[in-house]
Amino acid sequence: MSGKLIALAFRLLSLLSLRWAQNIGHFLGGLVWRLGGRSVETTRKNLLACYPNLTDAERELLGRQSLRETGATAMEIPLMWEWPVERCLGLIKEIEGEELLDSYKADGKGLLLLAPHLGNWELAGLFFASRYKMAALYSPPNRLEFETYIKNVRSRSGSELVATDRRGIIRLFSILREGGVVGILPDQTPRLEGGEFAPFYGIPTATMTLSSKLLHKTGAQPLITFAQRLPNGEGFKIVIKKADKGMTSKDMPESLAALNRSVEQCIEMAPEQYQWEYKRFRRTAPGETPVY
Repeated sequence: MSGKLIALAFRLLSLLSLRWAQNIGHFLGGLVWRLGGRSVETTRKNLLACYPNLTDAERELLGRQSLRETGATAMEIPLMWEWPVERCLGLIKEIEGEELLDSYKADGKGLLLLAPHLGNWELAGLFFASRYKMAALYSPPNRLEFETYIKNVRSRSGSELVATDRRGIIRLFSILREGGVVGILPDQTPRLEGGEFAPFYGIPTATMTLSSKLLHKTGAQPLITFAQRLPNGEGFKIVIKKADKGMTSKDMPESLAALNRSVEQCIEMAPEQYQWEYKRFRRTAPGETPVY
């Protein structure tokens, strides 16, 4: 499907209400779980690796819930990209940890926002971009016309999109040194040269070093955040938490372990809303048994 057709499909889907979009997403996610396939198997293996103490029945229930929530996330994206920013922000019914933003404004240092694949990360990005001059790291899609569409919809609130190349990384350092805000998805598997192994749910996991390097070289303040989906289409709660204090350590293994602990703590607030079908353990540390 061409980029223009995808954009048209998104515009049509954006005519749905939040509740209808989530209901359809829940249905589709449940259907995927029943049919099986790669996403289901990856989810099962991730949950077995991260929650070995749960019973098989408990992991199956969590897995099914996770696919349903992922379906909801997918159906919410056209709304987040096509609705006016004010309408999207109107879906936020509660903000937990808002007082942490006051200290950022007071000290004048940069703010590094870590937003894992939990809940609706598009809405979390809109929330912060509506308040601050913000830059977000992104990976350009293969189709040029679809990249233009993504850049247009994601930057409509004033957010600057920075590509994952050398020039883009330099730009992130510059923004943080100027006291600006940078958003990063911290739980993606990095390229070989951009990561080291650190424990995630007790498993040595390839973890990006970029977040730690940004903190070490700019003195920025790290916060971790996500938009938690409320039940019955009622909207979302923005959760803002301090990152584990070990993240600012100049010792890279300690900093990366703290980053992963920060992500784990958020996941435990809403484990069913995490993207468990992502192959987080695709690279195996020497001497370790592969998860997949």
